[in-house]
Amino acid sequence: MEKIKSMVSENGVVIFTKSTCCLCYAVTILFQELSVNPLVYEIDQDPQGREMEKALLKQGRNSPPVPAVYIGGKLVGSTNEVMSLHLSGSLIPLLKPYQSLS
Repeated sequence: MEKIKSMVSENGVVIFTKSTCCLCYAVTILFQELSVNPLVYEIDQDPQGREMEKALLKQGRNSPPVPAVYIGGKLVGSTNEVMSLHLSGSLIPLLKPYQSLS
């Protein structure tokens, strides 16, 4: 879907979420704690949300459609993939170019 491609190509870190998803919230807070200010896009607030969810599901390779985390234009995955990367120490190097200096 063009809308997803556009957001992902124009922003370093994008998290597609739903406003009622607690795992989406947890991933968003994790990134903020790591000094990253991602673009958080709540697909349930978009009139094209259903189509976006279907497109994210196709890209997700057996992951839930949200949260869908993109870093540097590439799909990292959902909560399981993000947490696995974080626990293995591999997430911070991916996020380093997008961390704020504050």
